[in-house]
Amino acid sequence: MGLASRILHNNLPIKDSEDMNNSKKPTIGVAVITHNAKKHLPHCLPPYLNSPLNPRVVVVNSSSNDGTVELAKELGAETLVIPRMNFNHGKTRELARCYLNTDIIVMTTPDAYATCIATLEKLIEPLIQNQASVAYAKQLPHKGANFFETFAREYNYPNESHIRGIEDIEKYGVYTFFCSNSCAAYSNVALNSIGGFEAVLLGEDTVAVAKLLRKGHKIAYVAEAKVYHSHSYTLAQEFRRCFDIGYARHEYGHLLSQAGKDQQRGKEYTRKILQKLWQEKPQLLPYAFLQTGAKWMGYTLGRKSLKAPKWLKKVCSSQDFYWK
Repeated sequence: MGLASRILHNNLPIKDSEDMNNSKKPTIGVAVITHNAKKHLPHCLPPYLNSPLNPRVVVVNSSSNDGTVELAKELGAETLVIPRMNFNHGKTRELARCYLNTDIIVMTTPDAYATCIATLEKLIEPLIQNQASVAYAKQLPHKGANFFETFAREYNYPNESHIRGIEDIEKYGVYTFFCSNSCAAYSNVALNSIGGFEAVLLGEDTVAVAKLLRKGHKIAYVAEAKVYHSHSYTLAQEFRRCFDIGYARHEYGHLLSQAGKDQQRGKEYTRKILQKLWQEKPQLLPYAFLQTGAKWMGYTLGRKSLKAPKWLKKVCSSQDFYWK
């Protein structure tokens, strides 16, 4: 039995920690969730490995064959390998959390590049100051990103930092629970209080934040902590990703119902992107309509597919391994 299997099998307990303000040097762990990510590691790992905070950095890899694990070790990170078929967005991060067992857990993806060595320190500051139990970074588009990648980052990641609680739900709506594990920090004690990350198709960060906020915790958006992170999806990829989002959001809709409907924010996003395109790049409007249609169809089908045959879910989803 491998190390990853032993951790899951034995349900390794996670230590309690004192109040952050009473601990001068809380332990910090960074979990990088990877698959075939060798090309990203030289950009992703150094800001954490060289941080003066001296965090433990573990690269969790779902059985890549491209040299990801070997390069991670060479750069100085710890590694944890799991079978590809055992990967799950929530379950794998919970595995990493148990493995690191630190006071603060930072979840990140290999294609999220911290802009400077101070990113980690800025990200965890709200946790150190007991202002929040979760904090997530501002995402900037990668160099050369297209209009659609750039707009998504501008829309979801404003220039001003803020802290949200359940009492702000009328102001922020469903955005109240927004978070991205592409670069987010959590209080381990807070995660203990909700049982950690759930095994989900997608959105383990949203589920965790919704549970935490309902227990009185706060989430901080830290605009000063910046990472480069963006994706260029084909229309088929947009459809499949939105299928997963629709399916997952419907599955745990009971946690978000108080915040209103996802569709409201989706309509606002569509209105603003079309307005910006009309003003700046009208030649891209035809593609924008196609993209919006692909997203809408995927999301709508996903929401209606909880009882659909497994073969249909596998065909429509971006994660065929999840259904096995």
